Amino acid sequence: MDVFNIDDFYLTARRHANDPRNMGQLDTFNGYAKITDVHDDTMEFWLLADSGIIQKISFVSTGCDYLLACGSMITCLAGGKTVKEVRAIDQKSILDALGGLPDDHHHCALLAANTLAAACDDYLSRQEVRQNTDVQGSSACNSCGDTGCSAAKRREGESRKDFLDRRRLQARLCRIKHKIVILSGKGGVGKSMVAVNLAAALMLSGRRVGLLDVDISGATIPAMLGLENASLKGGSDGLQPVELEGMKIMSSGFLVQNPEEALIWRGPMQRSIIRQFLADVEWGDLDYLIADAPPGTGDELLSFCRLVQPLDGAVIVTTPRKSAADVRQSISFCRQLSIPVLGVVENMSCLICPQCGKITQIFPAGGGKKTAAEMKVPFLGAIPLDPAIAHAGDAGRAFIQHFTGSPTARILQEILDAVAAQDSK
Repeated sequence: MDVFNIDDFYLTARRHANDPRNMGQLDTFNGYAKITDVHDDTMEFWLLADSGIIQKISFVSTGCDYLLACGSMITCLAGGKTVKEVRAIDQKSILDALGGLPDDHHHCALLAANTLAAACDDYLSRQEVRQNTDVQGSSACNSCGDTGCSAAKRREGESRKDFLDRRRLQARLCRIKHKIVILSGKGGVGKSMVAVNLAAALMLSGRRVGLLDVDISGATIPAMLGLENASLKGGSDGLQPVELEGMKIMSSGFLVQNPEEALIWRGPMQRSIIRQFLADVEWGDLDYLIADAPPGTGDELLSFCRLVQPLDGAVIVTTPRKSAADVRQSISFCRQLSIPVLGVVENMSCLICPQCGKITQIFPAGGGKKTAAEMKVPFLGAIPLDPAIAHAGDAGRAFIQHFTGSPTARILQEILDAVAAQDSK
């Protein structure tokens, strides 16, 4: 535990740390969540709601006094509110109510907000299942009430097993509002970096986010988020995704004991793994599922896109020296599958000197923007070469989350905001 220091805590935060409210497990509850973040801090929340209104709420935490204060404060903010109102309490709301915390402990407020939001989601999911079971019987799909859904009826000539598999897949996908795939015509352009930072930016804005690594043979997401040693666990209804500060993550990298071990799987096995990652993982209710696709337009990408129809859109990542042919190929792929192209991102577009801020054009500029205009799709922006992006990836940290004040982070944030704006149209 951190030693209490009056210079660190303001009065309100100190009071909640020394005398936390609503601590301890509830004997009766209908919403629960537990999250351990990248700092190895853990929070658990229990809530009891009636007709969507919080009646009781409690928490426990393993971490510093700052985390204790955040847990205490958010339970006070949540009392008497509706579950949906509590779901909207974010990191800033907690920090404002406490009167601020040291910058290097803002993650405590984020962990508290994400864990309570997950407990609210658990309550809402339980209520949805209960209502659907009451109305439709235990054999119902439970994903929605749409009788016209393609998963509601068995297709002509479809085996019972295929029908049940398709229905299970649809039940998962129906709980995900937006599905976006990040792709590129070639490897080595920073596609995974864009995927990780888009997911992190959406998570930081209060959205419920899942990040799926579709590159089965070349998984990079675990290393980029410092999760090389993470392993999967079974849940009551499938595999539990690895969670990082509320973000749910799935990757074939979690299936190997040794990160240097090669995954040698043929096409049918890869397609089977992708289906499992969608249908057999407890994604729960998500606002966004961000999929990091393998480079090119091969079998893995095609299998994913056919399983997750309709997709809300695709973001195509390129570089100045790999702009024309690979972007055109990716756009053509999307158009053949009726996937909206949200836009093109040009990575490594120029070099910004970290000392003086001078911009140096290493490669010919404007290739991505020109190709996007020719293909009549949005150009979302250009990301400069920045050593901090590489350092963040090597350290297992999302650049947008930990280098917020840098010029490159501001450029990247504008691009990510543009993606979200395109998707909301």
